[in-house]
Amino acid sequence: MTESRNKPFFGPGKVILLLLLGLLVYGVTLLALVPAGWLWQQASGHVQLLPQVRIQQVSGRLWRGAAGAMVAGFPVRLQWQMGWPSVSSLNLPIEFSVTSAESRVDGQASVGWPDRVRLQAKGLVTVAEFEPLIRQSGGAMIEGTVAIDRIEVAVADGQLQQADGFGRWDGGQVSWPMGNQTGQARFPPMQANLETTGGGVALSVSEQGGDGPAADANILWNGMMELRVYKRMVDLAGQPWSDSAQPGDVVFRVRQPLLPGGR
Repeated sequence: MTESRNKPFFGPGKVILLLLLGLLVYGVTLLALVPAGWLWQQASGHVQLLPQVRIQQVSGRLWRGAAGAMVAGFPVRLQWQMGWPSVSSLNLPIEFSVTSAESRVDGQASVGWPDRVRLQAKGLVTVAEFEPLIRQSGGAMIEGTVAIDRIEVAVADGQLQQADGFGRWDGGQVSWPMGNQTGQARFPPMQANLETTGGGVALSVSEQGGDGPAADANILWNGMMELRVYKRMVDLAGQPWSDSAQPGDVVFRVRQPLLPGGR
């Protein structure tokens, strides 16, 4: 009768596994506790932001924090919370919210290795809050809020791969510059569709239930915007125009930077 030999519980394989597990837990804990402000100080010199964006304050931790910023002269606040990373798909989920004095957008992002980002968001934008910027660019002012039902963006290797979205406005008073005067009219409920094009993204504005665009804008990769307004928009505004013009005829066209300071 032979006597079985007792094997040690902590063999070399288990010791190595426990060490690796301990290092992983330590690394995750360290990342969770690192102050977000300290990280931004280290990284800010290597991050190139748009000229219209300035980060003013970063607080909290890397895993859950907040940042205050100025975007084209308007103060906004960004809050984020990271989820557990996926080892199988090599991505990190992040929940975020962007708020200003009267507007808010909430969403989820997925940051993948090596250079992939997908974003989904929705929210409400109070247009009057941004009146100075709209007036400065010569745009039209609308009353009330714009509901962003859906916006989806995908970026890979630093290039925009997809942009898709849909928004609604319940209608109301609209004012726009007319030389030294201001034109005004009441508009029906409108909607906007965003999609990707070969040279950038395209935004189309139309009457809800209408049969064609009232205006559209192409936002190009170089920051320029090409805007076209159709006769259909003139009809919605109740303004006089040539009887020979068709609703789909372009009556106004302009090309300008999307934000002040752009080229």
